[in-house]
Amino acid sequence: MSGAGRITVACLDLAGTTLADGDAVEAAFAEAVAALGVAPGTAAHDRAMARVRDGRGRPKIDIFRELFPGDEARAQAAHLAFERAYDLIVDRRGLVPVPGAETALERLADAGVHVCLITGFGRRTLGRVLDALGWWDRVELALCPEDGVGRGRPWPDLILSAALRLRVDDVRHIAVCGDTENDMLSGRRAGASVVAGVLTGAHDRDRLLRAGATHVLPSVADFPDLLLASSDGTPDDDTLSAVHR
Repeated sequence: MSGAGRITVACLDLAGTTLADGDAVEAAFAEAVAALGVAPGTAAHDRAMARVRDGRGRPKIDIFRELFPGDEARAQAAHLAFERAYDLIVDRRGLVPVPGAETALERLADAGVHVCLITGFGRRTLGRVLDALGWWDRVELALCPEDGVGRGRPWPDLILSAALRLRVDDVRHIAVCGDTENDMLSGRRAGASVVAGVLTGAHDRDRLLRAGATHVLPSVADFPDLLLASSDGTPDDDTLSAVHR
């Protein structure tokens, strides 16, 4: 990859990318919106959920602020309701990784790539997920907007904060992997050389490409092959093109 050099930091999204989401996040949003008086089955509820789907990948609190503009107390109450609903869903269903995700994390770490998980969840929910999956020791860093890193996605702040903490030499040495257009936008804005969309989550191939994905993969299981195509860890143009198409 021209000018990129070896990838040294990989920033991977959580729900829908490394964590198998199903409809858990959307179901928690639906319960939270209903708890704040927007009844399921109404046009208002349908509009709210359409905005939720468009906003996937962004901080959850930011979405609630858009749903309840000018009413911070109501937005915060909705966010708390979301976290409680998500907890109950986890209690009922448990959590599982996307197939191949744990192997992908291991392969990247074994190749000397620093791995950071980034998410739009709050810190409490992020901790709950990492506890449930037993992933605290699988990654070097896990960041969310509540960690004082600036703005959440689609802005580049989470990725750039990871780059600073993991001492990246050049933003072109960063690779990003996610399932939403907001993941793609944040990766491109951060200057990452690889901004890979995966088809295991919220948004489809066309939407990921329109948002700036450099590559689209079936899942995160394919991400190490994208980055480790040559012995020195430098992405190979022919391999990347084949995966992309």
